[in-house]
Amino acid sequence: HGRKTANGETFNMNEFTAAHPSLPFGTWVRVTNLRNGKDVIVRINDRGPFIKGRVIDLSVGAAKQIGLFKSGTAQVRVEAIEKTSSEVYSG
Repeated sequence: HGRKTANGETFNMNEFTAAHPSLPFGTWVRVTNLRNGKDVIVRINDRGPFIKGRVIDLSVGAAKQIGLFKSGTAQVRVEAIEKTSSEVYSG
């Protein structure tokens, strides 16, 4: 929290952001927790995760939204989406 992300902005753990190894910065993605069906829309603003087998690293705010905060990891689906004015983004 408070440190610079790979795209140069200051990280806020309560915003709905994520790190991904290759998606362009600014890409909006829907991340769905396959265990409970909950999803969240986040914006890619950092690189990572750098742990084998992991595909995305969510901010604390986003992880809480889909029930990952306590477990830390889960099987998820990651879908790039286009941001539309009818969707509401929190964070």
